[in-house]
Amino acid sequence: MFKLTTPVQAPRLPFSITLKDRVAVFGSCLADDMGAKLRDGGFGTMVNPFGTLYNPLSVESALGRLDSGRLFTSEDCVQMGAGAGLVCSWEHYTKFARPTADEFLAGANAALAEASEFWGKATVAVVILYTARVWEHDGHVVTNCLKRPASEFTRRLLSPDEVAAAVTRIERAHPDKRFVWMVCPIRQMGDGPLEGSLSKASLHLGLAAAGAAYFPAYEIVHDELRDYRFYAEDLLHPSPVALQILWERFEGAALDPAELPAVEANEKQSKSLKHLPNR
Repeated sequence: MFKLTTPVQAPRLPFSITLKDRVAVFGSCLADDMGAKLRDGGFGTMVNPFGTLYNPLSVESALGRLDSGRLFTSEDCVQMGAGAGLVCSWEHYTKFARPTADEFLAGANAALAEASEFWGKATVAVVILYTARVWEHDGHVVTNCLKRPASEFTRRLLSPDEVAAAVTRIERAHPDKRFVWMVCPIRQMGDGPLEGSLSKASLHLGLAAAGAAYFPAYEIVHDELRDYRFYAEDLLHPSPVALQILWERFEGAALDPAELPAVEANEKQSKSLKHLPNR
């Protein structure tokens, strides 16, 4: 019999996530998808409180802000480029941008207070890394370039040792939390396939060197689901079917088996609520 796929093993993680856990999810846009699946399954969940995070140093910076609860001030405000007429910060995704600094700070600090409270009680963190490439402004890694001219930034590729060091620092700074790490399967095509592959390889090597608890989302999509029918129209993002497969494999690797019936019941209830007619 011919094989139509090359199955990827997703071994059990060294711990189980239960419905009593509070789960924080950080990273690429896949974090939004996985966070939504966790929420539908009945888990108390927080997803990307500062917006999408791409590299491990930006994740480390975001967690440091959540740990301290240090408010954003006028010194953090940055005028966006390209005539956007909006104010944001180097630590936020552009969805937080507002027309004035006062408006930005009000929204950013309200979100920070809520997120810091959740993070303080979180027991599990799921981190999905997209790239090992970072953009630096005045020597500091930024989360988003805010449409500013490329000439203002220095761009470089983190080495596997730098990735491993960041992962290790993050975990050691949070001994009360259990971490699950993934490499985002969405390819980086802006620099070409070779540069994208080097970036993903640096993430993989760094996570392995750090001994991180790893879920093989990247491998499942690129090996087991190696067919464009599992991709969205842009041929880069996983399709809804691929996302569901990833979630089911994550359930098997990470969730408490005894709670899977309850999680499934929560998912069914969530799905039915989403389909209620508007009144």
